[in-house]
Amino acid sequence: MRRLAPALAVALLASCTTPPHGAADAPFDLLIRGGTVYPGGAAPFRGDIAIRGDRIVAIGPGVAGSAARTIDARGMIVSPGFIDPHTHMTGWLTDPDPKRRLVEPFLAQGVTTAVVGNDGGGPVEIAALLDGAGERPVGINFAAFTGFGTIRAAVIGDARRAPTADELSRETAVVRRAMCEGALGISTGLFYAPQSFSEKPEVVALARTAGEMGGIYDTHLRDESDYTVGLGVAVDETIAIAREAGIPVHISHIKALGVNVHGMAPAIIDKVEAARAAGLAVTASQYPWEASGTSMVASLVPLWALDGGRQAMLARLEDPAQQERVRVGMAENLGRRGGAGTLLIAEGRWKGSRLSHVAAAMHTDPISAAIAVIRTGDVGVVSFNMAEADIAAFMRQPWVVTGSDASGGHPRVFGSFARKYAVYVRERQVLSLRDFIDRSTAVTADILGIADRGRLKVGHFADVAVFDPATFAARATYEEPERTAVGMRVVIVNGRVALEGGALTGTAAGRALRHRPPPGRCPDQSR
Repeated sequence: MRRLAPALAVALLASCTTPPHGAADAPFDLLIRGGTVYPGGAAPFRGDIAIRGDRIVAIGPGVAGSAARTIDARGMIVSPGFIDPHTHMTGWLTDPDPKRRLVEPFLAQGVTTAVVGNDGGGPVEIAALLDGAGERPVGINFAAFTGFGTIRAAVIGDARRAPTADELSRETAVVRRAMCEGALGISTGLFYAPQSFSEKPEVVALARTAGEMGGIYDTHLRDESDYTVGLGVAVDETIAIAREAGIPVHISHIKALGVNVHGMAPAIIDKVEAARAAGLAVTASQYPWEASGTSMVASLVPLWALDGGRQAMLARLEDPAQQERVRVGMAENLGRRGGAGTLLIAEGRWKGSRLSHVAAAMHTDPISAAIAVIRTGDVGVVSFNMAEADIAAFMRQPWVVTGSDASGGHPRVFGSFARKYAVYVRERQVLSLRDFIDRSTAVTADILGIADRGRLKVGHFADVAVFDPATFAARATYEEPERTAVGMRVVIVNGRVALEGGALTGTAAGRALRHRPPPGRCPDQSR
């Protein structure tokens, strides 16, 4: 690793190691010595990081002073703790089991902060979720979106129609309250019913409310393929929502899903670049896998058949007058996905089997097999549907950050950050090490508006990851998705060691992170 020029090193040392509040007058609690430090958003250097309490108090080449404990990081990479902007980990964070609440799959990858409530599934009662961390300690920091799907289902139900004026007013009131309780913004999953029954004006109204409260709009696009409006039109809609609502927009798990849209990444990148050039804050996250994760119903059943909810869908499957139309739509959607061999069932009786295998075992065709599975429940599936050229094209963009979309049955829970480093940095060199770290830390913190995290900087919270550049990698696979990553040596959360030598310490030092709206926007901002 190249050293900084002497003059620059002296300047950096002078600016970074002068601790605030008399920090040099007493020993440090922790001192991380001799690692190659990637501070997040700045050039790397070889040096040290000193921590007192939950904050970084000194950083730079050759920090002077003693510490209660020193960690030898020679030969290691030292970075800010990674920030995951899109997860489905609420169940882990609220689990009665204290060990599960440590969120080992994330700590083993250096993830110290995660966002929940994505895809429109965020809670309405944000305060209850965030307050829970005080009652049941967690291993990582977390923030939350309120969800359009949750809100729409509560106000309108499963009906395929626009809201009345009164219903829209009630929806926006829920968004306003959630923002006052600490939500980062509002998330949508416009691909999923009943959110998919909405039109743009409804979404704009709710997004505008979140924007007025200083929040952001996080979205699973209405179409990542060519199911309905098509990928390009869905991106256009998202950009229009951001413009009309006056809100930053973050596209979740950006991709070109399915054989019909492979190769579209450059055209989508051009659309985003044009919007950014026009002054809109448009960003995206991405997970480094060629397979997505969703449900059997969402991947195969046509939208019109979901009007009214699950029971209405099941009735259509039993009705001879409608069943054939449903089957035709399912066959078209299976073709989009690439065929029965591309759907791996992630839960239930057929867990670990491809739909093609299930059909063979049932001595029937894939659509009949899928319907039989759906009748028992809406199982999760892993869907192999992306092209590597599109994955790499999106990954190279400076406005695309790392995310996992962590959900059960998919290796992205246990391996997304580790895989991105091992495969796309070390092996394929799609990204530089600095780009990987910056877009897993500082850039993500800036997008989400998370203060004092995502950078190794004096005064910032001490969320730190120390990993071996030669061995940090994912072990999770599609066949064995729950294998923890390797190569992460030490992880520090809010100044406390949460993982050491690749093993949990049992420390639950995570915190709930609340967004604070601008002054005067909430009746009581003492929270």
